[in-house]
Amino acid sequence: MHQGVGGRESAATGAALAPPMLRCQGLRKQFGERVAVGGVSFSIAEGECYGLLGPNGAGKTTTISMLCGLMLPDAGEILVNGAEAGTLEAKAAIGYVPQDLALYPDLSAVENLTFFGQLYGLKGKILKERIGETLELVGLADRGTDKVATFSGGMKRRANMAAGLLHRPRLLVLDEPTVGVDPQSRNAILETVGRLGIAVLYTTHYMEEAAKLCDRIGIIDDGLLIAEGTEQELIGTHGGLDHVRLTFAEADLDLLAAACRDLDGVREVHEVDGDLELFTAHGPAVLSSVVAVAGRHAAALTGFEVRSPDLEDVFLSLTGKELRD
Repeated sequence: MHQGVGGRESAATGAALAPPMLRCQGLRKQFGERVAVGGVSFSIAEGECYGLLGPNGAGKTTTISMLCGLMLPDAGEILVNGAEAGTLEAKAAIGYVPQDLALYPDLSAVENLTFFGQLYGLKGKILKERIGETLELVGLADRGTDKVATFSGGMKRRANMAAGLLHRPRLLVLDEPTVGVDPQSRNAILETVGRLGIAVLYTTHYMEEAAKLCDRIGIIDDGLLIAEGTEQELIGTHGGLDHVRLTFAEADLDLLAAACRDLDGVREVHEVDGDLELFTAHGPAVLSSVVAVAGRHAAALTGFEVRSPDLEDVFLSLTGKELRD
């Protein structure tokens, strides 16, 4: 569980006793002969950050469009805070922050938020207070009167998020909110999401963001949700083996490779650029056995590197694709 500043852990812990903030069941959407979404089901608890990962064309955008009420599913059910997707009640519960900026560049941040706030029925003192709150939350309180056209890419992204938060949604949908932003703004966005304390659906092309923010992650490919769980659950089930890279001084690599293949827990051994690479279920624990093998063959082990499987390994194992393919 990833603890947010705003108490995400306590919120998500108790959420299992309450109905989910979002429930998608059996979603299907077809365009002509192409099945974009082929029966996707998942839920997001109150206070939970759920990451939806998938290569381009996997069905993420279509799924988001359906749950936000922008597109009708061919089949399936979507409930947002208990209301059917597309109804006024469901739309009011969602804050949607699209990948493309939904701001007027010739207006200031305050003017943009005033316009969007009025669309949600906010006005007067309440609207003014909400604008101040959201600009403070996204770190733009001192730039509210500046035109959006003068903002950096990261600042525009943060202003975009402010527009999605203005009406205090119960579910925030963030579609790749950090694409093309500088590292400082990216960190600011991640920190903001981490302390919201509301249900979040988060899509990203950056695995480290999903690992840092998301309580659970769903992986979608070819319109199907093919895996779901916490980061550690996904790694444990689909991550594969530890990689151990070994560097020797003036050694007979063929002989050493043959000896290492007989070690307990070693599944594969390859020669890579003058080194040996072991795939093992035992990680660093195999090193003592490797040292013994090197000693028996008068080979000096001069370096090693151990890399445990991560979320990217899971993604590649399940989809066979890079996230940006």
